[in-house]
Amino acid sequence: MKLAIVFAVASMAFGAEMTNIKQLTSGGENAEAYWSPDGKRLVFQSTRGGSKCDQIYVMNADGSDQHMVSNGQGRTTCGYFLPDGDHIIYGSTHAAGTGCPPDADKSKGYVWAVYPSYDLYISKADGTEAKRMTTVDGYDAEATVNFKTKKIIYTSKESGDLDLYTMNLDGSGKKQITKGFGYDGGAVFSRDGKKIAWRAGHPTTPETKAKYSALLKEDLTSPMKMELFVADSDGKNAKQITNFGCASFAPTFTPDGKEILFSSNKHNCDGRKFELFMINIDGTNLRQVTSYDGFTSFPEFSPDGKKLVFVTDWKAAARYEFNVFTADWK
Repeated sequence: MKLAIVFAVASMAFGAEMTNIKQLTSGGENAEAYWSPDGKRLVFQSTRGGSKCDQIYVMNADGSDQHMVSNGQGRTTCGYFLPDGDHIIYGSTHAAGTGCPPDADKSKGYVWAVYPSYDLYISKADGTEAKRMTTVDGYDAEATVNFKTKKIIYTSKESGDLDLYTMNLDGSGKKQITKGFGYDGGAVFSRDGKKIAWRAGHPTTPETKAKYSALLKEDLTSPMKMELFVADSDGKNAKQITNFGCASFAPTFTPDGKEILFSSNKHNCDGRKFELFMINIDGTNLRQVTSYDGFTSFPEFSPDGKKLVFVTDWKAAARYEFNVFTADWK
């Protein structure tokens, strides 16, 4: 589906750091947009045009030439460019069936499905020559890539728990780098590849541990109590940098590696309203960047550090509509 609609919108809902805000998508559920190494394209996931679950799309950085690059089968998530700009990595369930896997059981509360049929694939950026990178029986998804060190980081249930792993672009050198009980996911590298940041839900009481284990046996997890962590790229020297008791996620390093931009519902831990916040990598100097009073998340700085891409339901024409925006970053 090709869209070339780009709306210039007012910036009153956003902080002084963000100017020249532009809407790149219009309609559907669009999320997790990430830059190509040259900053000229974005890869993102979207449910649109009659699709019942997410597929992977690529578009130009101005919102033009939006087109699906996954095969339209199964459910996909978390597309990311490789350092050559000619390939992408993403998670897909299509090997287990052409249809969308069932949605998470809402009777369990607000939970995410961690489908065991998710595996990682690398393909050319046009979707051709897809190669399966993981084959273990369990969830493999949430991959991001460091363009400098050429390392992939992702979440896997290979150990029986949801932990972070790294590997080379060809799938070699796989290494488990977190081992704490609970969920570790949504990890990203700093620009120099020396640090990682991620979201984690580590239950500590007998009750929360039992709940987490019971959900995981059903391939589910609850995302509403997630804190952010920073560590060396091998998982060592991990430090928790938020302690809100809420849902904090989608961290991204500033280009200089000194701060983290992320999304949180810290003003209402049980609510669905998320804003963007900044914090130093040591957990100091927390400040709020957006004040939209809706859902704003999935930020990432462009390779040159001059722009930010993010997702929000601001200006949405329908419930559950989320769109991709860019802004100049001061």
